[in-house]
Amino acid sequence: MLGASAAWTVPAFVERTFGQMHHEAKDLAIQPVTGKDDTILVVLQLAGGNDGLNTLAPFGDDAYHRARPRLAKKEKELIRLSDYVGLNASMPFLGEMFKEGNLGVVQGVGYPNPNRSHFVSTSIWETGDTNNRSNTGWLGRYFDNSCEGSDPTVGISFNKTQPESFGAERNPGICLNSPELYRWVHGGGDRAKAEEFFSELNQPDDGPVDGGSIDMPGGGKVGGVVGESNLDFLERVALDAQVSSKRILEIAAKHKTRVRYDGTPLARNLNLVSRMIAGGMPTRVYYVSHGGFDTHNQQGNSHDRLLGQLDSALKSFFADLKEQGNDKRVVLMTFSEFGRRVAENASAGTDHGKASCLFVAGPAVKGGLYGKYPSLTELSKGDLMHTVDFRNVYAGVLGDWLRAPDIRPILGKAYPKMGMFG
Repeated sequence: MLGASAAWTVPAFVERTFGQMHHEAKDLAIQPVTGKDDTILVVLQLAGGNDGLNTLAPFGDDAYHRARPRLAKKEKELIRLSDYVGLNASMPFLGEMFKEGNLGVVQGVGYPNPNRSHFVSTSIWETGDTNNRSNTGWLGRYFDNSCEGSDPTVGISFNKTQPESFGAERNPGICLNSPELYRWVHGGGDRAKAEEFFSELNQPDDGPVDGGSIDMPGGGKVGGVVGESNLDFLERVALDAQVSSKRILEIAAKHKTRVRYDGTPLARNLNLVSRMIAGGMPTRVYYVSHGGFDTHNQQGNSHDRLLGQLDSALKSFFADLKEQGNDKRVVLMTFSEFGRRVAENASAGTDHGKASCLFVAGPAVKGGLYGKYPSLTELSKGDLMHTVDFRNVYAGVLGDWLRAPDIRPILGKAYPKMGMFG
């Protein structure tokens, strides 16, 4: 076990330690482009299957109101974006971003032969592989193909475990869960409360959190130096993790923001991301989650509340970045594994569906509506049919924002971009 500094996820296919990669990166004559002085992507997962129909509501379509007699949003309950659609009124900040031209709203996002399983569909989004056969993720392949020689912190996730999108052959980024981070950043000396908060937020399914741990998904072996035992290897990685986590803590503590963040897990994590950016971390991609979107029962108030938490956290985050002078270097993209069915169910909720919407936000984004809103009458077994392949969004983010030289080895082919960046 590590100390209370950090919990790191080390994928089973890693062939080198974080320490080895760090020293190799330092030895390079030409340092790679990093998030310290170049563009940064924040990926925000709306976990559980966000209902796109009540996030970006087609108030101008009678079929929407017929299908959802209790749940449909009236025009007065929305932030009007066009004569047909409006944003849920729980998101006034995103509405203002759209008005200012800094929010791209992609309609009808999905993929061919969609799957309604949380696990399978999330895996498809994370790997970028609709056949669900890849053992690497779309961001991990970006790290491998476009960030050669980068620091291990090229990608940082605040999830319980490493997201599948970070899966890589050489540099999978890191998964950092830390009660010490919350104690350090939010002040006070009551460690028990900090660890209690952390435990509730990030406790693994298989047992309590006690400080930190190295997790090996799938029970696979972790390779190290030839002739080195697994115990020796884990001890060495643990030591490197402690040293690196101390560095991250010091960086996160540098920035003293005047912006107020709510106490939600999402807001706290975005606060940490903003602090790391202000502190000059070399990270290119940050990954955070906002859960609770599996709204099968009594969806109305709970869905509005979740979107309100999202909006408030993003308002604080972008205000913080602007105060730092880093807002133009950061783009945030949301995704959810699927949308919800068109018709509400008997429990005043919605069941697993297919196509949905997503947001791409930041001053560098060419704001507006992208794609075509799916038909509410021409359905696929009661579900919206996608009009935009999610890999078209990824292609633009990778090629135009993160400036990957070639997206083909990352996505499998050259998908057309959405044109959301200058």
